[in-house]
Amino acid sequence: MKKLGLLGWICEILVLIGALNWGLVGAFRFDLVAKIFGYGTVTRVVYIIIGVAALYLILALLFEKNKK
Repeated sequence: MKKLGLLGWICEILVLIGALNWGLVGAFRFDLVAKIFGYGTVTRVVYIIIGVAALYLILALLFEKNKK
């Protein structure tokens, strides 16, 4: 993968946070994001942002692979 710009780094950090959260949910049934933001709209927005970050990274990988 090519060097990441600021948006790429932010997306990677968000995806890592999401992955760690899912690990906690799977292992301990503990949702860290919901614990921090409560079970409401803010938590849903955080999950959506993390999902969009994952889509960005997937598309970046696909377009990088097609360039080669």
